[in-house]
Amino acid sequence: MTPVLSTPPQQPPLPQVQDGRAEDSDAASTFAEDEAEMPLPANPQTVFLGGLFLLAAFAVLYVASPFVLPVVLAFVLMLLLRPAVSLFDRMHIPRVLGALLVIVLVIGTFAALVAALSVPAAIWAEELPLGVPRLEAHLLVLRHPIQALQALIQHAEQAASSPGEKVAATAVGRDLGLTGALFAGTRAVVDGLFTTVLVLYFLLVSGDLFLRRIVEILPSFGKKRQAVDISQQIAKDISAYLVTITLMNAAVGVAVAAAMYLCGLGDAMLWGTAAFLLNYIPILGPLFGIGIFVLAGMLVFDSLWRALLPAALYLAIHLIEGETLTPMLVARRFTLNPVLVILALVFWFWMWGVPGAILAVPMLAIVKIVSDRVRPLKALGHFLEGR
Repeated sequence: MTPVLSTPPQQPPLPQVQDGRAEDSDAASTFAEDEAEMPLPANPQTVFLGGLFLLAAFAVLYVASPFVLPVVLAFVLMLLLRPAVSLFDRMHIPRVLGALLVIVLVIGTFAALVAALSVPAAIWAEELPLGVPRLEAHLLVLRHPIQALQALIQHAEQAASSPGEKVAATAVGRDLGLTGALFAGTRAVVDGLFTTVLVLYFLLVSGDLFLRRIVEILPSFGKKRQAVDISQQIAKDISAYLVTITLMNAAVGVAVAAAMYLCGLGDAMLWGTAAFLLNYIPILGPLFGIGIFVLAGMLVFDSLWRALLPAALYLAIHLIEGETLTPMLVARRFTLNPVLVILALVFWFWMWGVPGAILAVPMLAIVKIVSDRVRPLKALGHFLEGR
């Protein structure tokens, strides 16, 4: 209630500002309300200890990535596949069998896709050396600068490395060999996929078991209600986000496959699948896709404008999807700061590679959902929010 309304009618109204004290009091009250709504740590020791905790947590995530990454990936996949398991529940199929059916369907689809695309991918790999002269003809203008840059890099490497280091590197390469390195990498991937599938199955089977145990050990009713609210919001928003993104990526894959077929690039299914997978990595994935389609167009077509046509079609499809359709559907759930999204992509790619870049946005969204509902972290949630 303003001072004007609280003044009796027979008395003249009080001025709104007297020596600036009214405005100062309003500003102070507004600042106090904002501070109460989004409190900031005032103790330097709290900030210092929080920073040390974050550094220690990131160090553990980096060192223990062979274990942590499959678990995080399984948790995100659980949020994506939970609606399918719930559908089997409504069909009165036991949860143990429903979770197994969902995982078998996903693995079977992935295996069939790999088998169908292995032949065209191998053909493109064989044609790549044969298309180098054609690629050089398109990039004739850039050949001399690229050769100069390569020579400069070679001189820098020779100046920086000593003869002893070269001998050691040669010995290590001879001992390991290319086959051993590839075998070690394949074994790590297989171990990670097995761990992901195993953890995913038990997460789907357990359902809300972890949430019930957390609610049981929390001391007060308010904290129990807060835990349920956070868990339900994460499951609702992240599941809706992942399902929406998957459907939009599938639509992008179909559109790219049709466009590549119409422009004569060939192997439409291969390019549609590549567009589908790359679209899971925001911003960086489509940029990498443009480079792939430019390279493929230059290897297939003679004229420059036809060589750039596949990349132009891919870019147009991505702009329609990324700038109009997906924002309208995803913005209803949450919005994130685009600068922080880019930083998260780069950071998690450095931490965990391509899987980290794929998981960056869901993990950032989970942090925002939790921060918006925990009072000491509301300032962080406001900082993560987009427009």
